[in-house]
Amino acid sequence: MEQPVGQPAYVLHSRAYKETSALVDFLTPQGRVRAVLRRARGKGGSLVRPFVPLEVELRGRGELKNVGRLEALGIASWLHGDALFSGLYLNELLMRLLPGEAPHPALFDHYTLTLQALAAGRPLEPLLRAFEWRLLDELGYAFSLQRDVNDMPIDANGRYRLRVDAGLERVELLQPGLFQGFELLALAEADWEAPGALLAAKRLMRQALAVHLGAKPLVSRELFRKR
Repeated sequence: MEQPVGQPAYVLHSRAYKETSALVDFLTPQGRVRAVLRRARGKGGSLVRPFVPLEVELRGRGELKNVGRLEALGIASWLHGDALFSGLYLNELLMRLLPGEAPHPALFDHYTLTLQALAAGRPLEPLLRAFEWRLLDELGYAFSLQRDVNDMPIDANGRYRLRVDAGLERVELLQPGLFQGFELLALAEADWEAPGALLAAKRLMRQALAVHLGAKPLVSRELFRKR
């Protein structure tokens, strides 16, 4: 009989389950996995919090696994203030958008590096925008920032709108919510110092994510507004 193998993981979300257990959603290189942690109010339960690098051994073949072993792996990323809200935002995006048990090892690595950067006090906006873009790309929802829907190069002097199902479309008539070509080209190079780049990235990612998130508001986004 094949023995379960430990794998790196982070807790995305947990809630009480039955009398003493917890239902935990983990992010692992193999994707988002839901598992029952028995005796969650004991010693092992102290590890069931976000941003702690873990090694978890999961048992079972169904969609709902059981935690066989749970250990801390390395040093936790201690987040405070806006960095904490940012980490919670990443977790909520993954909970809402990442399908269960679909392997995304590169996304797991990017998440790890983003947590470390947040804990180190790096500027929040570039980290969040880069993670949103990586998530869209991993899920197959990304689009070109260098060519429009007609496969024409983005013109620095042009104006564009996002067609979520296709990509960027050049428009001639001025209307609200458009993106300047030079902003899009800056985003393609991750040039966050370019004028307007961060604001444009925030608007673009919000539009790109909205159709996949649906109407239900993000709790973490509300926390940002109320801080």
